[in-house]
Amino acid sequence: MTSEHRGDYQELVDEISELLGAPATLESRDFELIAFGVYDSEGDLDPSALDPVRTRSILTRRSTAAVRAWFEGFGITRATGPVRIPRTPEAGVHRGRICLPVRHRGAVLGYVWLLEDDPGPSDRRLEAAMRVTARIGALLADEAQHGADLTRELRAVLTAERDWQHDMAVAELRTALGPRADGPHTLVCVAPWPSADPEDAPSVRTVPGATALCTLPRGASDLALALLLRLRATDVLTPATTAAGRLLERAREAGPGGRGPVAAGIAGPRTGLAELGTAWREASAAARAALAEPRLGPVARWDAIGPYRLLTALPAGAAHDPVAGLLLAPAHRELARTAETYLDLAGQAGRTAAELGIHRQTLYYRLSRVERLTGLDLDDGEDRLLLHMALKSARL
Repeated sequence: MTSEHRGDYQELVDEISELLGAPATLESRDFELIAFGVYDSEGDLDPSALDPVRTRSILTRRSTAAVRAWFEGFGITRATGPVRIPRTPEAGVHRGRICLPVRHRGAVLGYVWLLEDDPGPSDRRLEAAMRVTARIGALLADEAQHGADLTRELRAVLTAERDWQHDMAVAELRTALGPRADGPHTLVCVAPWPSADPEDAPSVRTVPGATALCTLPRGASDLALALLLRLRATDVLTPATTAAGRLLERAREAGPGGRGPVAAGIAGPRTGLAELGTAWREASAAARAALAEPRLGPVARWDAIGPYRLLTALPAGAAHDPVAGLLLAPAHRELARTAETYLDLAGQAGRTAAELGIHRQTLYYRLSRVERLTGLDLDDGEDRLLLHMALKSARL
């Protein structure tokens, strides 16, 4: 949510709450919480007045896909006036609802929700509340257009092929962001992102500190999500870790069942926008490393991925040295694991045997087989370095 609209939404929701004498809740069309009002009257703060669906919406700032589908089944996406929804305890809806669709130029952009009482608000009051929703719709439309502009400009910065194109794109993004452009920030990459449909992308309002986001190609068929995030200080990346966790949750919910793992990478912090291209390469590399090496993820910071900082910078296929070809065959998977563990532990036989749960003599036998398959001497530092990097790069 843009900061200039946040207070406006709250004021309008409070206005509806006063008009109807009941607490109102504003959600986007994706059921992401934008604002909620508390009407100051006896009983309205009683926890028994809530139900699991409303409580979760307020606490987590969004509803589940199942809840969204259930409410949409009452035709709220097509309605132009109030829609009454009965209480359904088996669905977690312990009190009836009144839904006021928020529209702008015919398109539904959100919903105002009220818990229905007996007697409920009169038709005259509901008509007055609908006039307020029209003002909310205009704000949401303005915000959506601004978000679309930032999406386009961020994508232009991250995909620019020439220096002059990058400089022009950065200038456009800086103009759109205003004073925020010169503060500390970082980039977060979530990969693979499950959908190219803008409707499936999260809203920046659900991620504290989010400035802009967009999807970008990742390889031949996959996508990655890029998030530009404001920071309070360059030495505090906690907001980025929190944002990455939320985006991973959204990616898992949006992705079809059975899809492979998803991970997030966080770039080193920057001040200003001049190095966004470098920051994106760092965030992408960190996400790629987290996918390759589960112990680094599901959220990996660029400064914590070790040798993958170099390996991910190499051109595709460049790090695949033929020396490890035979060792990486399925039949020798256990030998490859033994060699990588041995090299990870700096060639310490005792620690390696303990880690693998084998006798030290078994370890020596396996390492001798590794030397025969690769033609390398594991007592030679350069040979050990070559094999170690070849094994690590195979994960990528």
